[in-house]
Amino acid sequence: MSKKAILTLEDGTTYEGKNFGSEGTSFGEIVFNTSMTGYQEIITDPSYAGQIITFTYPEIGNYGTNKTDVEAKKSFAKGVVIKNLSPLESNWRAEDTLDGFLKAQDLIGISGVDTRAITRKIRTAGAMRACISTEILDLKELHKKVLESPSMLGADLAKVVTTAENYRGPMPKIQPAFPIVAMDFGIKQNILNRLSAFGLAALVVPATTTFEEIRAINPTGLFLSNGPGDPEPVQYVIETIKKLIDKLEVKIPIFGICLGHQLLAQALGAKTYKLKFGHRGANQPVKNLTTGKIEITAQNHGFAVDANTLPKELEVTHYNLNDNTNEGFRHKKLPIFSVQYHPEASPGPHDSDYLFREFVELIRKNNQRPV
Repeated sequence: MSKKAILTLEDGTTYEGKNFGSEGTSFGEIVFNTSMTGYQEIITDPSYAGQIITFTYPEIGNYGTNKTDVEAKKSFAKGVVIKNLSPLESNWRAEDTLDGFLKAQDLIGISGVDTRAITRKIRTAGAMRACISTEILDLKELHKKVLESPSMLGADLAKVVTTAENYRGPMPKIQPAFPIVAMDFGIKQNILNRLSAFGLAALVVPATTTFEEIRAINPTGLFLSNGPGDPEPVQYVIETIKKLIDKLEVKIPIFGICLGHQLLAQALGAKTYKLKFGHRGANQPVKNLTTGKIEITAQNHGFAVDANTLPKELEVTHYNLNDNTNEGFRHKKLPIFSVQYHPEASPGPHDSDYLFREFVELIRKNNQRPV
């Protein structure tokens, strides 16, 4: 029989449900994801560090979990909230249940709650602090502890999820391969897979890697990854990017996504701000101003670049059709561009592949190699 679990929000709202996964007490920012599939990839996406994920799709766990469909070796999320936990898993690739997977990840889950009501509340009031507990059942005490928990605003979580040392991504089959540096702020495995598929041999380096260290590696390009938290306090990365843009004798192409997009914008003089409830899901429509086409994109971010603060050297290339927020920019003179969304996730499924091709073409042109 499942153990009782309580979900308490910062505004005092509580939901009683059933525990699955690990037991205990966990605090984080509660957010919602609108994807209908991919729960294992979502749970292991490092960009969810410090967050409790509410799935809007009503039944989760029906195709089980496996050791392949993970974006990182461990989950940095703080909890999972679902309506119905499937009583069985049915897929030829399934190796474990979602319940077993969460236990292995030491991640607490709650099921049997009204995820529609929770999502509507987040949309109205905004993302807020929350807690899931199987231990503290006194609602006043639980609410007090939620109010004492840290906020996402001002949180540098890149240093929590980044790699401790350099490592190489999968080697490309396409030759010649271009050696690049990928700065890890919470990089997903599928990003490395896509870089490799386009002929880019990535050396993944910690977020704390300095300008001098990157210059010594002498890469043909720089990739700035996705990641969690507020970009504002990640000043050590912003300073590194500034130096790479200003001091490198040969200006290497730079491609940023998600948190990398925000950090690149700040390094170039723009500002960022916290969104009310963020963009999280595989159905975000984005307009490409260069082609006029609409891309269906996968996104996971709670902060955005203020397009009104972009310096004159930059031009907006993409914007979100749901709320008109900035989704991309490029430098008018230097080989620098970035997008807010995740081009590797492919919900389109091929809508955003051209971004990797553009990165490769900039690198090839910079190295004067034939097409």
